[in-house]
Amino acid sequence: MKISFLKYKEDKENYKIPKSFGMDVFELETPEQIDSKIEELRKNNYTTIFIPNELASFSEKLFSKYQYDDQLNIIITPNKNKHV
Repeated sequence: MKISFLKYKEDKENYKIPKSFGMDVFELETPEQIDSKIEELRKNNYTTIFIPNELASFSEKLFSKYQYDDQLNIIITPNKNKHV
């Protein structure tokens, strides 16, 4: 099981603790990159992806495709800040 965290590069508050523990925290240059990054992580065998809710709102496939993928768990977390 591989776990990752996605966040917008301007977001300085979310996922500080996972990053300090050396967990995989990926920063997106633009929020619109979210679907391509999820696909990349899926192909690299990540099974759980944490995404702040404001960033998740930019995904076109979150509820139409990934919701039904039983190999992938996407967890939407509340944001601490509103950077997106």
